[in-house]
Amino acid sequence: MDFVAIDFETANELSTSACELGIVVVRNYKVVETRSLLIQPPDLRFNPFNTMLHGIGVEQVADQPDFKTLWPELIPYFENQLVIAHNAGFDLHVLRSLLLHYQLPFKEIPFTCSIKIAKKVWKEHQRYGLKTLTKILGIQLEHHRAESDAKACAQISIMAFHENQVSITEEITSKLNIYLGSISPEKLVSTRNKPELIKRGKRYYYRELQ
Repeated sequence: MDFVAIDFETANELSTSACELGIVVVRNYKVVETRSLLIQPPDLRFNPFNTMLHGIGVEQVADQPDFKTLWPELIPYFENQLVIAHNAGFDLHVLRSLLLHYQLPFKEIPFTCSIKIAKKVWKEHQRYGLKTLTKILGIQLEHHRAESDAKACAQISIMAFHENQVSITEEITSKLNIYLGSISPEKLVSTRNKPELIKRGKRYYYRELQ
């Protein structure tokens, strides 16, 4: 199974305020590359709560490149790749917001979420946050640092894919009943569970599989 796991940390409540990006490349179920990049947000406004979480402030990013400058070297990690993130809706919204903000052309990027994957594979757990899952699965984590969070996401996904013999992207839907999401210049399509057709009396309706 091949994919790229990512994690963004943000400076404030704005989706364009990414200040750190973690990237982990997985090939044939193995982590082959990890990267951490500090990013200068468009507005150097750091919310104290965000800084408290990840430890990044103005002084760490003031001399760093902005996302537009970094994008040419980042393209290979996203073009024709499956992207996975933990709570993927957040990270892919940040990515798309940055691309639109800087008016950067990009092709459709498919993605899925390691929370949804974990819920399908380990149904006995009560919580599926990154901190909880890494503790249960014995994965090291420096929470809210982008590279560590992305690596944890990758390792969770690898373990889940192994357990369910998911070896190609299409089997995320056929074996785990999860539809991929995607981002494009036109829209963001959320990753979601495959619906199940239920009959109640004479009527049929769809219910999202858990």
